[in-house]
Amino acid sequence: MSSRRSTDRPGNARLLIVQTGSTFPQLRARRGDFADWFRVGMGLDRSQVEVVRADAGHVLPRTAGDHAGVIVTGSPSMVSERLAWSENTAAWLRSMVDQDVPILGVCYGHQLLAHALGGRVDFHPGGREIGTVRIERLAAAGEDALLGSSPDVFKAHASHQQSVLELPSDAVVLARSSHDPHHAVRYAPNVWGLQFHPEFSAGIMRDYLQRRRQAMNGDCPADCCAHRVGAPAPTARRLLRRFRDITRRASARSA
Repeated sequence: MSSRRSTDRPGNARLLIVQTGSTFPQLRARRGDFADWFRVGMGLDRSQVEVVRADAGHVLPRTAGDHAGVIVTGSPSMVSERLAWSENTAAWLRSMVDQDVPILGVCYGHQLLAHALGGRVDFHPGGREIGTVRIERLAAAGEDALLGSSPDVFKAHASHQQSVLELPSDAVVLARSSHDPHHAVRYAPNVWGLQFHPEFSAGIMRDYLQRRRQAMNGDCPADCCAHRVGAPAPTARRLLRRFRDITRRASARSA
């Protein structure tokens, strides 16, 4: 990987949301889509974000330009499928890391970052993890800009079949669940991946659990399914605004 370089970004730069898929049509009609959930969770209006549909082949910017930071969403696709748009996005993410752009990858976005930087992603041998799960913050997160002020244990919403099975070199694990040891990872000083979904509300989580009921009965071990279905997860939710603030500080420094 090439050496990182600063990229000029104005202090009022927008956030770039790289959307890598879409939610269920019925849920989208009632609650909006992935990019909407992130925008609302960060407390931003539509003028403060730009959304690029990577899965639809939309062109990603070659440099950070006027973007303060990048969020990469979840997806119904699988990183291990090595779809052309996904591999192109992985190469693009490597260039953004080289430019020292703040990045937050969530679920598929987390896995795609790991893949892009040399890790291995595939189906979790223990099956699906879904529901409101217990996240344990690790000692390495103590001084971390994103997770450093979070409590040692907190709730978060999760829904995934694939996981980061092998980390890239230099990655630092910040949090885990009983099911997945890599729930929060710092891949570079300004680059994080979260396997859990800070953008999910309790209502969205309940919708996913209803949709995945058959999968829960089939491939989800008892200790990975939610016993407190749709419980609020305010600590996980606050990470979105914390990332927003990180991008604003980074943008102000480079202005």
